[in-house]
Amino acid sequence: MMTDSEVLPAHDAPAARTAAAARREHVGRLLQHHGALIVLAVLVVVGSVAFDFFATPENAASVVVSSSFLAIIALGMTFVIISGGIDLSVGSLFVLGGVLAAYGSQAGVVVALLLPLAVCGTFGLVQGLIIARTGMAPFIVTLAGLLGVRGLMLALSNEGATTYLVKNPAFAALGQGELFGLTYPVYIAAALALLCMLLLQRTGFGQNVFAIGGNEHAATLMGVPVVRTKVLVYLMSGLLAGLAGALNAARLSSGVTILGIGLELDVIAAVVIGGTLLTGGAGSVTGTVSGVLLLGVIQSLINQIGDLTSSFQQVVSGGFLALVVIAQRLLSKAQRLN
Repeated sequence: MMTDSEVLPAHDAPAARTAAAARREHVGRLLQHHGALIVLAVLVVVGSVAFDFFATPENAASVVVSSSFLAIIALGMTFVIISGGIDLSVGSLFVLGGVLAAYGSQAGVVVALLLPLAVCGTFGLVQGLIIARTGMAPFIVTLAGLLGVRGLMLALSNEGATTYLVKNPAFAALGQGELFGLTYPVYIAAALALLCMLLLQRTGFGQNVFAIGGNEHAATLMGVPVVRTKVLVYLMSGLLAGLAGALNAARLSSGVTILGIGLELDVIAAVVIGGTLLTGGAGSVTGTVSGVLLLGVIQSLINQIGDLTSSFQQVVSGGFLALVVIAQRLLSKAQRLN
């Protein structure tokens, strides 16, 4: 039987409920921000135990190298989605960047890099201006961009019949050269991730991105430069997609025209799985990197099984994405109730 000394005072009960709600909210934020990293760690442990060749340095290097190009594009997409937008053109810009880089490599390394950056960045800039100044839905604008960019790529490559080869050794080395067993694009992706992390978390521009994604009307009233910020995030997305395409062309020694179909969906999936809300206003670069690596590990596990085709990754990735979106919805609802 409970004594009087064991009964919580009436004034302490609300405080206890508040503390419990705060703990639940903390756990919810932890799962949202680091859920992909937790799942990634679990899959790595399971894969290491279940498959002999999974935990080898060669396989780890293969996962990191193949994920580096997706990571570069996903960094730009992270800013776009946090701002409350979406960019469906990145897959086409990735292919166009590769074709332009291979074509420009005939004139040297500088042209091979600047040409795709200039063209893809211009596409991102125009899309950002249309979205920011007209108020048109990003989905519609970037869908039109997807079709337009792919049409330009097909025109440059004679409907895909012409494949430009990279014959400049210096440019090819940019995608194929290695340092400590990892190709240069991995280090480029890591440097860009660090730069984007600082930009998002430590600058006024990053705070403006969060503010616009959280509540654009309130951000406008607070004096946030909404138009300029939106234009910059789409410009960044276009530049990074073009850069990834150029590095991939250097790795393959050619501007392959059949790549990038559906790549924008993989990029969005990686960003959302990493904890960035599709509704905007929340997300992180570390989460995006975790999401990209998680998709890479899933593909590696599927390859280890052997009985499953690579297309099965799309099924697993889609399932992960659906679960993450549902979890985000439930966590957001729980936080509002608290």
